[in-house]
Amino acid sequence: MVGFVVRTRPFLLTNARPRARRPRATRPRRYGRRVHNEILRYTAFAAEPGGGNPAGIVLDAADLSDDEMLAIAQEVGYPETAFVTGQTAAGPRLRYFSPAAEVPFCGHATIATAVVLAEREGLGRRVFTTAAGEIALDATTAPDGSVQVAMTSVQPASRPLDPDLRDRLFTLLGLTVDDVAAGFPVLESFAGNWHPVIVLADVELFHQFRFAPEPLAALKREAGWAGTVTVLHRTDALEYEARNLFPAGRITEDPATGSAAASTGAYLREIGALQPGDRVVIRQGRHVGRPSVLLVDVPATGGITVTGGATPV
Repeated sequence: MVGFVVRTRPFLLTNARPRARRPRATRPRRYGRRVHNEILRYTAFAAEPGGGNPAGIVLDAADLSDDEMLAIAQEVGYPETAFVTGQTAAGPRLRYFSPAAEVPFCGHATIATAVVLAEREGLGRRVFTTAAGEIALDATTAPDGSVQVAMTSVQPASRPLDPDLRDRLFTLLGLTVDDVAAGFPVLESFAGNWHPVIVLADVELFHQFRFAPEPLAALKREAGWAGTVTVLHRTDALEYEARNLFPAGRITEDPATGSAAASTGAYLREIGALQPGDRVVIRQGRHVGRPSVLLVDVPATGGITVTGGATPV
């Protein structure tokens, strides 16, 4: 049996807003000779109270097996839980589990973990080692006094999406190639995870399309998309609204997706939809009742930087 301490109720994708609560300290408990690992719960990228994407965080996960980490992620019920499994010469080593499986990288859980470490150990630069590579993080004080973290991705990449996969994905989402916005080709983009990126021209279609979770989850596994299916609608020259589809357990859509935001920045750079140095604003989470905002800075070359904060649930 896995031992762990759960700090609040499981995450449900509903429009109900949680009541504000004061974070409380929870100590690891002992059962027999085994120490039960403390789980922290933070929400990242919130645009307003009740928004953002929740993440579980386990800072002392070196003694946990893969099965135990997966069981904790399933019990927590958030899109991902981050586990600090040790230290490298560069800094903490992190692993990430959704309720369904391990994923190579998770942006919002990385931001949340960086905020926790900044609160406990101080602001400044850190490097996390992940299965996707080394992630640079810079924790500073935001204008409101909270901790904000700028997260720079691994070297991004883009590639064409196989036409057969594209057509099968469109069928599952009730879309056609004619629904894609002009000048925005459908590609796969990588900045830690591979994400298919679709930009829809029609705002009503963007808000109203639906999908069956199980068939989409099966296609994601077949295609090797460990991250989300990213669907965007352009709302201004450098502003987009995003829906990031992520069927895993009880979850169908992600409220705020740091890896997809970085991949979106890489995609926009690849197709020439912005200028080097531009900042892109991505709004996400309205469709699951958790409004979020992600700030994406796109240099001429190299990793994409995504900035946001996190607060205790």
